[in-house]
Parts: sequence; structure tokens; C-alpha cells
Amino acid sequence: MSKSDPAWITVGRIGAPYGVKGWVKIQSHTEIPSNILEYDPWYLRPEKAADAEWREAPLDEAREHGKGIVAKFTGCDDRDAAARMRGQEIAIRREQLPAPEEGEYYWVDLIGLRVETLDGTDLGTVSDLMATGANDVLVVQGDRQRLIPFVMGPIVKAVDLDAGLIRVDWQADYLE
Repeated sequence: MSKSDPAWITVGRIGAPYGVKGWVKIQSHTEIPSNILEYDPWYLRPEKAADAEWREAPLDEAREHGKGIVAKFTGCDDRDAAARMRGQEIAIRREQLPAPEEGEYYWVDLIGLRVETLDGTDLGTVSDLMATGANDVLVVQGDRQRLIPFVMGPIVKAVDLDAGLIRVDWQADYLE
């Protein structure tokens, strides 16, 4: 994801070449890997060039293959061309995402929000999120790093995107 430009949502990365006809393996970052196939168009930029411009990358075809995803980009017609694409990030424009349901949030919307306890103690800002299987976890960076389960109701009491604030039932001195 591009934290400097919330208009772009990173949904995957190009992996190794697949075969000799220009196909590449896709590493999907979507919750269900095949969901990446629902987005069109895809945009690419080099992995280590966060300041580079995203460019539209038309697909000839993309599909599930075994437990993964493979894709064939227009103009990428051999294994050497596919190898040169390796490591590029895949993004979509924010408006390509469906609107979240009430009480649901995209991770990209939570990063950068301030986190405070019910008594108003500032714990820091959300720097990242982690999927643990049981529930997602907010990585909050303040005077120290805190890992706070993103569990609506018992722990996360309110998310106010407009105010840039998450209120949590959490003690500032909990040991993680």
C-alpha cells in the first residue's frame, strides 16, 4: 500500500516467471488470494521505488492455477520479459474497492489513526496491522510499540475515520 497516497491500494506482487510464454506467478495480498482477479485494471510499479508513478498494466489473461494465481500481461511474451517484471507491486485505485459495510474497515484506512484509551490516554498511532488467524492486531507506535487486538466491542470501542481516532478499552501499562 502506498501510505503517501491513499488513492492506491497494493493488492499483490509479481513473482517468478511461469513457463516460457511470458506468464508470471502472482503473490496476492487479498484476504482470499483469488479476489485479486476481481480487479481490473491492475497498475504496476517497481517494488523498491515508492516514489515511482503507478502505470496501468493491461492483462491478456489471469487465472487461478493450483493454489496460486498466474497472469499474462499484454506485451510480455517470453520468459525473459516475465523475469524482468519480477518484484513489481500490483495496485488498484481506491475507487475500485467496494464500500465497506457498516462497522468494517479497510486496513489502509486505519493506518495513521491515533489510538487512545477510554480515559483519553494517547497510546500512539497505528503503524501497521497483522492478521493472526484469531483476529487482526493493531500495531500502535507511541512511547513504545503496543499490539492491540482489533476486536470491536470488548476492546475497540469506536473508530472515527473523520476524526482520525480509535478509542480502545486498553490499559497503557499492559505488558504485551
